[in-house]
Amino acid sequence: MANIYDSAYDLEKAIRNSDEFTRLKNAYDAVMADESAKRMFDNFRNTQMELQEKQMQGQEISEEEVEEARKVVELVQQHEDISALMEEEQRLNVVINDVSRIITQPLEELYGNPEAEAEE
Repeated sequence: MANIYDSAYDLEKAIRNSDEFTRLKNAYDAVMADESAKRMFDNFRNTQMELQEKQMQGQEISEEEVEEARKVVELVQQHEDISALMEEEQRLNVVINDVSRIITQPLEELYGNPEAEAEE
């Protein structure tokens, strides 16, 4: 039986070598090569992280912060390279979420449907 960590590293390598990751990396490199796009993207990421941090700490997010975040999102979505990066990130996230569902299936089967086990 294969070591579970070896399988995890094989999965990491498969993700790294996937078309989805390659397209994401190319899109990321394009944004990082453009100073203006990089600044916009960094501002977007900082805004995201600040709001997530506040949420995790249970702090209320003001209407002004929500409005500012909305403006930042609108701005980055209008930038062709950043928009492409966000699309590629979403595609890879779909793959990672699918993989996560697959690898957690044994737990879901164990805990997710107690009625089915009672019938067996």
